[in-house]
Amino acid sequence: MTQRRAILSGSVFEERIGYARAVVDGDWIHVSGTTGFDYTDMTISEDVVEQAEQCLRNIGAALEEAGSSFADVVRVRYLLPEREDFEPCWPVLRKCFGEVRPAATMLVCGLADPRMKIEIEVYARRGSGGGGRSSGH
Repeated sequence: MTQRRAILSGSVFEERIGYARAVVDGDWIHVSGTTGFDYTDMTISEDVVEQAEQCLRNIGAALEEAGSSFADVVRVRYLLPEREDFEPCWPVLRKCFGEVRPAATMLVCGLADPRMKIEIEVYARRGSGGGGRSSGH
C-alpha cells in the first residue's frame, strides 16, 4: 500500500489556506506552487531573480525532506504576473534544471499577493535521476 505523507515548510500560508508544501505519494513528490518568501522570517525580496532563487531553495528543501532532489524533477511550472520578468530568471532556473531537462510550462497569471513575482511548482519521481539528453530509444 502506498504511503502518503505531507511535508510542511512552516509557511503561514500552509496553515491559513490548508495545504502542504509537498505531498509524497509513493515515489512521486508533488511540490505546491512555491513563491519567493523566506519562511524563516516571512520576508520576500522585491527582485524577481532573488525571488526565483528563494523559490528554488524552498523547493529544494521540500525535495530533500522527501528523499529526492532536483535531479528527479520531471515537470516544472512557472507562474508569473509579468511576462518580461521570466527571461531574467532563466540563468537561475538553468542552474537547477539545465541538465535535468524536465517538461516545463510558463504561465502569465495573477498571484495571491502583489509582492509575489514568480511561483514555481514541480513534480518529481524519486529515483528517476533525470539528466542529459535522451538516447533516442
